[in-house]
Amino acid sequence: MTETPRPTLVVTGATGRLGGRVARRLAARGVAQRMLVRSPERAPELPGATPVQGGYGDHDAVLRGLHGAQTVFMVSASESPDRLVQHKTFVDAAAEAGVEHLVYLSFFGAAPDATFTLARDHFHTEEHIRARGLSYTFLRDNLYAEFVPDLAGEDGVIRGPAGHGRAAFVSQDDVADAATAVLTRPAEHAGSVYDLTGPDSLTFAEAAVILSETQGRTVTYLPETVEEAYASRASYGAPRWQLDAWVSTYTAVAAGELDGFSEAVPRLTGRPATPLADVVRASRG
Repeated sequence: MTETPRPTLVVTGATGRLGGRVARRLAARGVAQRMLVRSPERAPELPGATPVQGGYGDHDAVLRGLHGAQTVFMVSASESPDRLVQHKTFVDAAAEAGVEHLVYLSFFGAAPDATFTLARDHFHTEEHIRARGLSYTFLRDNLYAEFVPDLAGEDGVIRGPAGHGRAAFVSQDDVADAATAVLTRPAEHAGSVYDLTGPDSLTFAEAAVILSETQGRTVTYLPETVEEAYASRASYGAPRWQLDAWVSTYTAVAAGELDGFSEAVPRLTGRPATPLADVVRASRG
């Protein structure tokens, strides 16, 4: 009996928000795929989709899971102190497995000296992908619009040291649509770096007005100093690197590093980027 060939397209993170969205979109298009996940039993059941086990830090499992793959969608690993090490292990395994094209979900403004601490990890991951000689496409998404309502506390106040800086909050559905467009025609996007943003750059005060109008409650923005930001988050008991990441999200906005609208979402998806108000309304529906 002839063995059915393994799908040559691999999606990571299919149990998560972004990977899951992409896996569902590919399945809806009838595209066969492998879903490389840490826990195959948690993978969504989709037509033409085969779950395979492999955590980012497990070189041998990733090597087996990517064997014969041509195109791979790599979402970033869960936030942790060793995330960059995990990323490099994954990329090394992808190169050894003969992967032809790696589509990496990076972050807006990725740079070695980025204010947002985790954006530095993304930069070094991008550099490692280049160094390994893989054909690539980098999708650099801005802050997720879906997370903006969660920034307001129970008192309806968004607190953070963002000053009057702006961010171009992007919908996760827009990111998934853009990623799907790239994954289905990877050769057309080889070597490209796309900034994925919403249609507007907003201050947190403007975002608070939008939340007030769409959620039926009053939301305001209260600027903090950096010292106040660390103090107000100390009660969570998070490790220092996590606190640094939380606070630097806001200071990166204050520094203007998340400001700027890109045409990438409309260009890749064929439709306008989704405004924050529409994302919030959809999440309430």
